[in-house]
Amino acid sequence: MFEYVVESDTGKIREVNEDSVAVLKRPNGLLLAIVADGMGGHKAGDVASKMTVDRLSRYFLEDGEESFSTLDNKKKWLSERVQTINRLVFDHSMENLECKGMGTTLVAALIEENEGILCHIGDSRAYLINGSIDQITRDHSYVNVLVDSGEISQEEAEAHPKKNWIVRALGTEADIERELIRFSFVGASYLLICSDGLSNKIPKEELASIVRSAVPLSQKGQELVTLANDLGGEDNISLVLLSSVDEEV
Repeated sequence: MFEYVVESDTGKIREVNEDSVAVLKRPNGLLLAIVADGMGGHKAGDVASKMTVDRLSRYFLEDGEESFSTLDNKKKWLSERVQTINRLVFDHSMENLECKGMGTTLVAALIEENEGILCHIGDSRAYLINGSIDQITRDHSYVNVLVDSGEISQEEAEAHPKKNWIVRALGTEADIERELIRFSFVGASYLLICSDGLSNKIPKEELASIVRSAVPLSQKGQELVTLANDLGGEDNISLVLLSSVDEEV
């Protein structure tokens, strides 16, 4: 039984919240958690992220049980549905001048019992938190290309001036490479999915400290948003925090 909290805040600088967030549940208990951080064009980022979350939510609630009956089926469903949505967003940007160049990051996680599979595009992140905190996604970013080629270290990447340049986003091309990642909850665990408005502002050990604190789950979510705003709030701040522990929401 998972408890969860959802937060999305415009931040202190931006006028429009281009993030979209959702958590949905099927009758059998299967959960879908989504965070999408839109970008590109005048007010088009929010169009891209909202289209993505709305479409994926609809498919999740309307598709048949067979789509989710095995791990392989879940992987296939996530991969195919995300590609379908990618093409819809891409076509919309091509057909509407005001949306030209728009796209969105995506972390979408299917969770059943203690097992999960997620689809990841861009630099929104997912962390597993128990005794430690582990980032289970890897940013599809320019600086990580530099890390992979040996040009800079992981430590240098964290402070790089082009840290926010992403090399992959949903909707920016007709076909998109998407990463599928399997994960498991071990013991009392949390899954934190967030946009970079949170992860860029708060070091991961501080994220973990707030998530592990003895306050209600909803307060943890609010504290994370408040701290990101206190540290500048230059970007939209969105998160889904899920707990495998029975605790007050």
